[in-house]
Amino acid sequence: MKNQRILFILFLIYFVFAILLNSVGTVILQVIGNYDVSKAGASALEGFKDLPIAVVSFLLASFLPRIGYKKAMLAGLAIVTGACVAMPLLPSFLTTKMLFLCVGVAFALTKVSVYSTLGLIANDRRQHASIMNTLEGFFMVGVLSAYWVFGYFIDSGDPKSQSWLQVYWPLAALCALTFLLLLATPFDEAGAQLPAGRSVAQDFAAMIKLFFKPLVCVFVLTAFLYVLIEQSVGTWLPTFNNEILKLPTAMSVEVTSIFAACLAVGRLSAGVLMRKLNWYPVMNGCVIGMAAMVLLALPLTHNVVLDPNVTWATAPVATFLFPLIGLFMAPIYPGINSVMLSSLPKNQHSSMTGLLVIFSALGGTTGSLVTGYVFGNFSGHFAFYLTLVPISIVLITLFFFKKAVEEGQAEAGQSAIIGTRG
Repeated sequence: MKNQRILFILFLIYFVFAILLNSVGTVILQVIGNYDVSKAGASALEGFKDLPIAVVSFLLASFLPRIGYKKAMLAGLAIVTGACVAMPLLPSFLTTKMLFLCVGVAFALTKVSVYSTLGLIANDRRQHASIMNTLEGFFMVGVLSAYWVFGYFIDSGDPKSQSWLQVYWPLAALCALTFLLLLATPFDEAGAQLPAGRSVAQDFAAMIKLFFKPLVCVFVLTAFLYVLIEQSVGTWLPTFNNEILKLPTAMSVEVTSIFAACLAVGRLSAGVLMRKLNWYPVMNGCVIGMAAMVLLALPLTHNVVLDPNVTWATAPVATFLFPLIGLFMAPIYPGINSVMLSSLPKNQHSSMTGLLVIFSALGGTTGSLVTGYVFGNFSGHFAFYLTLVPISIVLITLFFFKKAVEEGQAEAGQSAIIGTRG
């Protein structure tokens, strides 16, 4: 019962941050109209979100076990509560930048703590994979909710309207409620204790040393490329819907929820599949499916004619086809994360998650900036076709990741045999 209560809190925390983190695509669309910001300038919001995630993870992840995972999550929730309150009170592009900076700092503290706590709760590798996929699936439920929540407050008839800023009042209330629930939930973090007598500098050095393991190098490269792809699509899909598919602003945001829904369904389903199937063929099939959706859907987005009376029933076919790429994307990120973390001792989960968060953040920023630049200077079609490049590379890195995992398991088994004989 205790672990179930902790899992509920972790899922709720992830739900809150899912809304805040993945609102960046919607907010980009709004600030372009509200504050007369260029596409390239608006894409900087992804950097304000992701770079603090990378920096804070780099500086703090290795000794978060000393601070305490619960305290770190409470600090993160307090930060985003204040940032949400500031948005409607001090409306400006600068405030929006500061919001995402705060969200980035808070999520760095939270993600490392949540992932590390999962390692304390899970009994074995299969349970870890199942919980990880369910957690990430719940995250996507939050993303799905975000499109509809923001869409409700957007005034499509007036691009200059700031009615969308009122969404931050209920978000601030949700953050505050989650803070109180977490505060009242007891955590046992004994399993994450670091070796006695080790200094903070040694903790940090251990994280850096961890990065240079071949298995970890291949893993972080794969995670970087995956997040690059997901953020490229997720961040710019509302703008793509609005400018290329000629959909109204609110509908452009709401219809992007199909992408989030596919990610949610895919990850929740993977929570069941990963208990029965080997992870590697599942990952390969997903990557090939992603490429197929790009090649099938994007040709249908050319020469779309503006229809002032467009509805969900009359929208272009590509409106519903392209977001299905989320079904194939879904299992990859939690799948490789679980395989990696399950290969390490529990007291290394914080450092490993720190490295994961750093490279995920860098991948997200790179994807958004590159797509924003190509979208603004070439075309939305070319920007999304460009995702085929990292998709192809992920197929290659997965092979080397599998090979490194198998070598690591073989070495661990050999060490165990030697230890038994000794």
